[in-house]
Amino acid sequence: MTRRLHLNAFLMNTGHHEASWRLPESDPYAHVRLSHYVGLARTAERGTFDSLFLADSPQLWGSVAQRPAGALEPVTLLTALATATEHIGLIATASTSYNSPYNLARRLASLDIISDGRAGWNIVTTAGAEAARNFGIEHEPAHADRYARAAEFLDVALKLWDSWEDDVIVADKAAGVWGDDAKVHPPRHRGTYFGVEGPLNVPRSPQGHPLLVQAGSSEDGKRFAARYAEAVFTAQQTLADAQAFYADLKARTAAEGRDPDHVKVLPGIVPVIGSTEAEARAAEQVLEDHIVYAHGVSRLEGLLHLEPGTLDLDGPLPGDLPPEDAIEGARSRYTLVVELARRERLTVRQLIGRLGGGRGHLTFAGTPEQVADAIETWFTQGAADGFNIMPAVLPSGLDAFVDHVVPLLRARGLLRTAYGPRRTLRERYGLPRPVNQHVARPALV
Repeated sequence: MTRRLHLNAFLMNTGHHEASWRLPESDPYAHVRLSHYVGLARTAERGTFDSLFLADSPQLWGSVAQRPAGALEPVTLLTALATATEHIGLIATASTSYNSPYNLARRLASLDIISDGRAGWNIVTTAGAEAARNFGIEHEPAHADRYARAAEFLDVALKLWDSWEDDVIVADKAAGVWGDDAKVHPPRHRGTYFGVEGPLNVPRSPQGHPLLVQAGSSEDGKRFAARYAEAVFTAQQTLADAQAFYADLKARTAAEGRDPDHVKVLPGIVPVIGSTEAEARAAEQVLEDHIVYAHGVSRLEGLLHLEPGTLDLDGPLPGDLPPEDAIEGARSRYTLVVELARRERLTVRQLIGRLGGGRGHLTFAGTPEQVADAIETWFTQGAADGFNIMPAVLPSGLDAFVDHVVPLLRARGLLRTAYGPRRTLRERYGLPRPVNQHVARPALV
């Protein structure tokens, strides 16, 4: 079978560029309008994307002065989008640090049932003291502790999703028997972080369980991904870095006894598209001209764990920044930003400009052909199984990608021209439906 690109639409209010809301065509209230997201989902479906994705955090992120702030709860929003679409996968971010396994497993299984098997879960561990304090925890849990909790959380969720066998429901009206109690299996889990009796109070969902997605690229994050993830959202700035990450993660997955083809690596790309390269560069410059640098400095000082007022806007980053293993927050993003600044010798002002479009993801301004060339190069040279498409401005950036880049990818045989008979999200990603752990696996011949 021909290897095909997997495309995921990462949707963020008016676009991924922090100044996108200031453009004349942008709706500053789009982030709380269902119609906005319905339109985006249908556009991505027109482009035969595998899935769309909503980021989330259990806190108000950043200053409300900077850009449209707050977000609709993603499982709720995706449930509405499930009724407005037919094919596209629906991936919600949810934290293992500030949820309970039972309630979250139930919500995600419900989304999978309502969408006929199109649900995915982006598993995050949530860094930051601000989020911790929203849940009565004074100090941010340590990086290693967050991942240990996440591993147990996921083990419990998998037990809950398997607590009903697929054929529990008998529906024998004559005998008055609706279901078979022998095929319901309470987890009765007792662990370090959780005690969960179970079973789940919804049946096993069409996919068995939602597609499992992970986005951390720290050492702990990569170990977690190798053990559990079926898709990985990642951020690299160069082809060489992306190739190294791809090879490392595939090797780690094999070492865990899993098929490396069963984890799909999707780097993020922020395309700014113009009919000419000059037009694309001009559009990118318009966005950069609308950045409020005071917001950028504050955000960068927070990421780098610096005291307010430390950074000089027209100077380089300080030379005495701590190493990654001293950071309890978003370690992989910290390292990516520092390495980008050092490698390209950027001033703080220039670094903020680079981060304004994608917060460390690859930004690319060019013609549809140049964007398609970049995607094809990474895909064919061992750096990606697909891409997280992160338009700088929405909805226009997604429209431009679907109208002008997608046809080129299809013409090159890299992307499907229509959705086929496979309906579930894991089928779109070429992944098997997991066998319930309470059912004997067929013997190998």
